Amino acid sequence: MKPTIRALQQKKARSEPIVMLTAYDYTSARLAEAAGVDVILVGDSLGMTMQGHATTIPVTLDDIIYHTRAVVRGAPQTLIVADLPFMTYQISPEQALRSAGRVLQETGAQTVKLEGGVFMADTIHRLVQAGVPVMAHIGLTPQSVHQFGGWRVQGRKKSEAEQLLKDARAVAEAGAFAVVLELVPAELAARITDMLPIPTIGIGAGPHCDGQVQVFHDLLGLEEAFQPRHAKRYANLAPIIREAIAQYAQEVRRGEFPTMEHAFNMKEGEVQ
Repeated sequence: MKPTIRALQQKKARSEPIVMLTAYDYTSARLAEAAGVDVILVGDSLGMTMQGHATTIPVTLDDIIYHTRAVVRGAPQTLIVADLPFMTYQISPEQALRSAGRVLQETGAQTVKLEGGVFMADTIHRLVQAGVPVMAHIGLTPQSVHQFGGWRVQGRKKSEAEQLLKDARAVAEAGAFAVVLELVPAELAARITDMLPIPTIGIGAGPHCDGQVQVFHDLLGLEEAFQPRHAKRYANLAPIIREAIAQYAQEVRRGEFPTMEHAFNMKEGEVQ
Protein backbone atom coordinates (compact mmCIF):
# COMPACT_ATOMS: atom_id res chain seq x y z
CA MET A 1 0.00 0.00 0.00
CA LYS A 2 1.30 3.46 -0.93
CA PRO A 3 2.35 5.47 2.16
CA THR A 4 0.44 8.67 2.89
CA ILE A 5 1.32 11.87 4.70
CA ARG A 6 -0.74 10.52 7.61
CA ALA A 7 1.47 7.44 7.69
CA LEU A 8 4.56 9.63 8.01
CA GLN A 9 3.03 11.54 10.89
CA GLN A 10 2.18 8.24 12.57
CA LYS A 11 5.80 7.18 12.19
CA LYS A 12 6.83 10.28 14.13
CA ALA A 13 4.35 9.43 16.87
CA ARG A 14 5.85 5.91 17.10
CA SER A 15 9.44 7.21 16.85
CA GLU A 16 9.98 5.20 13.66
CA PRO A 17 12.62 6.83 11.42
CA ILE A 18 11.46 7.99 7.98
CA VAL A 19 13.64 7.19 4.96
CA MET A 20 13.57 9.62 2.04
CA LEU A 21 15.79 9.51 -1.04
CA THR A 22 15.99 11.64 -4.16
CA ALA A 23 15.37 10.10 -7.56
CA TYR A 24 15.14 11.72 -10.95
CA ASP A 25 14.21 8.99 -13.44
CA TYR A 26 12.33 5.72 -13.86
CA THR A 27 15.29 3.44 -13.16
CA SER A 28 16.49 5.14 -9.98
CA ALA A 29 12.91 5.36 -8.69
CA ARG A 30 12.31 1.66 -9.37
CA LEU A 31 15.47 0.75 -7.45
CA ALA A 32 14.56 3.06 -4.56
CA GLU A 33 11.09 1.56 -4.25
CA ALA A 34 12.47 -1.99 -4.40
CA ALA A 35 14.88 -1.08 -1.59
CA GLY A 36 11.95 -0.01 0.58
CA VAL A 37 12.35 3.75 1.04
CA ASP A 38 9.33 5.54 2.50
CA VAL A 39 9.43 8.68 0.36
CA ILE A 40 11.03 9.70 -2.93
CA LEU A 41 11.86 13.35 -3.49
CA VAL A 42 12.12 14.63 -7.04
CA GLY A 43 14.35 17.47 -5.97
CA ASP A 44 15.38 20.50 -7.93
CA SER A 45 18.86 19.20 -7.11
CA LEU A 46 18.38 17.51 -10.49
CA GLY A 47 19.72 20.76 -11.90
CA MET A 48 23.09 19.82 -10.46
CA THR A 49 23.03 16.02 -10.59
CA MET A 50 21.30 15.54 -13.97
CA GLN A 51 21.79 18.82 -15.84
CA GLY A 52 25.25 19.88 -14.70
CA HIS A 53 24.36 23.30 -13.31
CA ALA A 54 26.22 24.83 -10.38
CA THR A 55 22.98 25.52 -8.46
CA THR A 56 19.30 24.56 -8.50
CA ILE A 57 18.22 27.98 -9.78
CA PRO A 58 18.05 27.18 -13.54
CA VAL A 59 15.57 24.33 -13.01
CA THR A 60 12.14 25.01 -14.52
CA LEU A 61 8.67 23.74 -13.67
CA ASP A 62 8.66 21.79 -16.92
CA ASP A 63 11.90 20.09 -15.84
CA ILE A 64 10.35 19.00 -12.57
CA ILE A 65 7.20 17.78 -14.30
CA TYR A 66 9.20 15.75 -16.84
CA HIS A 67 11.34 14.03 -14.21
CA THR A 68 8.48 13.49 -11.76
CA ARG A 69 6.41 11.71 -14.40
CA ALA A 70 9.22 9.21 -14.88
CA VAL A 71 9.70 8.73 -11.13
CA VAL A 72 5.99 8.11 -10.56
CA ARG A 73 6.06 5.40 -13.24
CA GLY A 74 9.07 3.80 -11.58
CA ALA A 75 7.73 3.91 -8.02
CA PRO A 76 3.94 3.55 -8.10
CA GLN A 77 3.78 2.34 -4.48
CA THR A 78 5.91 5.10 -2.92
CA LEU A 79 4.94 8.56 -1.69
CA ILE A 80 6.37 11.07 -4.18
CA VAL A 81 7.29 14.64 -3.26
CA ALA A 82 8.09 17.06 -6.09
CA ASP A 83 10.04 20.28 -5.60
CA LEU A 84 8.61 23.59 -6.75
CA PRO A 85 11.51 25.33 -8.53
CA PHE A 86 12.87 28.83 -8.03
CA MET A 87 10.38 31.62 -8.83
CA THR A 88 7.45 29.28 -9.45
CA TYR A 89 5.82 30.00 -6.07
CA GLN A 90 7.50 33.03 -4.45
CA ILE A 91 5.58 35.75 -6.29
CA SER A 92 2.17 35.02 -4.80
CA PRO A 93 0.02 32.26 -3.31
CA GLU A 94 -1.93 32.22 -6.57
CA GLN A 95 1.26 31.54 -8.54
CA ALA A 96 2.11 28.74 -6.10
CA LEU A 97 -1.36 27.25 -6.59
CA ARG A 98 -0.96 27.23 -10.36
CA SER A 99 2.48 25.64 -10.14
CA ALA A 100 1.47 23.02 -7.58
CA GLY A 101 -1.69 22.26 -9.52
CA ARG A 102 0.30 21.55 -12.67
CA VAL A 103 2.68 19.28 -10.80
CA LEU A 104 -0.03 17.19 -9.16
CA GLN A 105 -2.26 17.01 -12.24
CA GLU A 106 0.45 16.34 -14.81
CA THR A 107 2.73 13.96 -12.89
CA GLY A 108 0.76 11.85 -10.43
CA ALA A 109 2.90 13.00 -7.48
CA GLN A 110 1.02 13.35 -4.21
CA THR A 111 2.80 16.29 -2.61
CA VAL A 112 5.02 19.30 -3.30
CA LYS A 113 7.94 20.84 -1.43
CA LEU A 114 8.83 24.49 -1.22
CA GLU A 115 11.53 26.49 0.54
CA GLY A 116 11.04 29.19 3.18
CA GLY A 117 9.78 29.73 6.69
CA VAL A 118 7.77 32.60 8.14
CA PHE A 119 7.56 34.50 4.87
CA MET A 120 6.11 31.45 3.08
CA ALA A 121 3.55 30.58 5.76
CA ASP A 122 0.64 32.28 3.98
CA THR A 123 1.47 30.46 0.76
CA ILE A 124 1.67 27.10 2.54
CA HIS A 125 -1.68 27.80 4.21
CA ARG A 126 -3.30 28.67 0.88
CA LEU A 127 -1.98 25.52 -0.78
CA VAL A 128 -3.15 23.31 2.08
CA GLN A 129 -6.58 24.98 2.00
CA ALA A 130 -6.79 24.04 -1.68
CA GLY A 131 -5.97 20.40 -0.92
CA VAL A 132 -2.26 20.40 -1.79
CA PRO A 133 -0.08 18.59 0.78
CA VAL A 134 3.07 20.66 1.39
CA MET A 135 6.47 19.66 2.71
CA ALA A 136 8.34 22.72 3.93
CA HIS A 137 12.11 23.29 3.77
CA ILE A 138 14.12 25.56 6.09
CA GLY A 139 17.74 26.05 7.09
CA LEU A 140 20.02 26.12 4.08
CA THR A 141 17.52 26.62 1.27
CA PRO A 142 19.43 25.98 -1.98
CA GLN A 143 17.36 28.40 -4.06
CA SER A 144 18.72 31.19 -1.82
CA VAL A 145 22.35 30.10 -2.08
CA HIS A 146 23.47 33.44 -3.53
CA GLN A 147 21.82 35.32 -0.69
CA PHE A 148 23.58 33.10 1.85
CA GLY A 149 26.92 33.60 0.10
CA GLY A 150 27.44 29.88 -0.51
CA TRP A 151 26.53 26.50 0.94
CA ARG A 152 26.75 27.51 4.61
CA VAL A 153 25.35 25.90 7.76
CA GLN A 154 22.42 27.96 9.06
CA GLY A 155 21.58 28.54 12.72
CA ARG A 156 24.98 28.58 14.39
CA LYS A 157 24.43 32.09 15.76
CA LYS A 158 21.75 32.77 18.38
CA SER A 159 19.85 35.17 16.12
CA GLU A 160 19.85 32.67 13.25
CA ALA A 161 18.73 29.86 15.56
CA GLU A 162 15.88 31.95 16.92
CA GLN A 163 14.74 32.73 13.38
CA LEU A 164 14.80 29.05 12.43
CA LEU A 165 12.68 28.22 15.46
CA LYS A 166 10.17 30.83 14.28
CA ASP A 167 10.32 29.43 10.75
CA ALA A 168 9.69 25.89 12.00
CA ARG A 169 6.68 26.95 14.06
CA ALA A 170 5.29 29.01 11.19
CA VAL A 171 5.36 26.24 8.58
CA ALA A 172 3.84 23.73 10.99
CA GLU A 173 1.06 26.12 11.99
CA ALA A 174 0.43 26.90 8.30
CA GLY A 175 -0.33 23.23 7.69
CA ALA A 176 2.84 21.69 6.27
CA PHE A 177 2.80 17.93 6.86
CA ALA A 178 6.60 17.74 7.30
CA VAL A 179 9.66 19.96 7.12
CA VAL A 180 13.15 19.41 5.72
CA LEU A 181 15.97 20.77 7.88
CA GLU A 182 19.07 21.29 5.75
CA LEU A 183 22.54 22.13 7.11
CA VAL A 184 21.27 22.96 10.59
CA PRO A 185 23.32 22.32 13.77
CA ALA A 186 22.36 19.00 15.34
CA GLU A 187 21.37 20.59 18.66
CA LEU A 188 19.00 23.00 16.96
CA ALA A 189 17.54 20.26 14.74
CA ALA A 190 16.86 18.17 17.85
CA ARG A 191 15.06 21.07 19.52
CA ILE A 192 12.94 21.72 16.43
CA THR A 193 12.11 18.01 16.16
CA ASP A 194 10.96 17.87 19.78
CA MET A 195 9.00 21.09 19.40
CA LEU A 196 7.02 20.30 16.25
CA PRO A 197 4.01 18.00 15.89
CA ILE A 198 5.04 17.24 12.28
CA PRO A 199 8.00 15.10 11.11
CA THR A 200 11.38 16.68 10.49
CA ILE A 201 13.52 15.30 7.66
CA GLY A 202 17.19 16.06 8.04
CA ILE A 203 19.99 16.49 5.56
CA GLY A 204 23.15 17.60 7.26
CA ALA A 205 21.09 18.19 10.42
CA GLY A 206 22.35 15.39 12.66
CA PRO A 207 20.82 12.15 13.94
CA HIS A 208 17.90 13.50 15.96
CA CYS A 209 15.44 14.32 13.15
CA ASP A 210 12.41 12.13 12.53
CA GLY A 211 13.80 11.09 9.17
CA GLN A 212 16.68 11.56 6.77
CA VAL A 213 17.00 12.41 3.09
CA GLN A 214 20.03 11.87 0.89
CA VAL A 215 20.80 12.50 -2.77
CA PHE A 216 20.85 9.35 -4.92
CA HIS A 217 24.16 10.26 -6.54
CA ASP A 218 25.89 11.03 -3.24
CA LEU A 219 24.75 7.80 -1.61
CA LEU A 220 25.98 5.66 -4.51
CA GLY A 221 29.23 7.50 -5.18
CA LEU A 222 28.34 8.50 -8.73
CA GLU A 223 30.16 11.84 -8.50
CA GLU A 224 33.82 11.27 -7.66
CA ALA A 225 34.80 14.93 -7.33
CA PHE A 226 32.11 15.82 -4.80
CA GLN A 227 31.39 14.27 -1.41
CA PRO A 228 29.57 16.58 1.00
CA ARG A 229 30.34 16.10 4.68
CA HIS A 230 26.74 15.26 5.51
CA ALA A 231 26.58 12.42 2.96
CA LYS A 232 27.73 8.84 3.45
CA ARG A 233 28.79 6.77 0.46
CA TYR A 234 27.22 3.34 0.65
CA ALA A 235 28.82 2.38 -2.67
CA ASN A 236 31.47 3.78 -4.97
CA LEU A 237 29.95 3.11 -8.36
CA ALA A 238 31.65 5.75 -10.51
CA PRO A 239 34.89 3.79 -11.09
CA ILE A 240 32.94 0.56 -11.62
CA ILE A 241 30.74 2.18 -14.26
CA ARG A 242 33.69 3.89 -15.91
CA GLU A 243 35.62 0.62 -16.10
CA ALA A 244 32.64 -1.22 -17.60
CA ILE A 245 32.24 1.42 -20.32
CA ALA A 246 35.99 1.40 -21.02
CA GLN A 247 35.94 -2.38 -21.40
CA TYR A 248 33.00 -2.15 -23.79
CA ALA A 249 34.81 0.47 -25.89
CA GLN A 250 37.97 -1.63 -25.94
CA GLU A 251 36.15 -4.78 -27.08
CA VAL A 252 34.35 -2.94 -29.87
CA ARG A 253 37.62 -1.48 -31.14
CA ARG A 254 39.31 -4.89 -31.03
CA GLY A 255 36.43 -6.58 -32.83
CA GLU A 256 35.71 -8.72 -29.78
CA PHE A 257 32.13 -7.47 -29.36
CA PRO A 258 29.62 -8.32 -30.61
CA THR A 259 30.08 -12.00 -31.39
CA MET A 260 27.53 -14.33 -32.95
CA GLU A 261 26.39 -15.02 -29.39
CA HIS A 262 24.90 -11.53 -29.43
CA ALA A 263 23.52 -11.73 -32.99
CA PHE A 264 20.38 -13.07 -34.64
CA ASN A 265 20.01 -15.37 -37.65
CA MET A 266 17.52 -15.66 -40.48
CA LYS A 267 15.17 -18.61 -40.52
CA GLU A 268 16.54 -21.76 -42.09
CA GLY A 269 15.85 -21.81 -45.82
CA GLU A 270 15.35 -18.06 -46.10
CA VAL A 271 18.98 -16.99 -46.58
CA GLN A 272 18.89 -17.43 -50.38
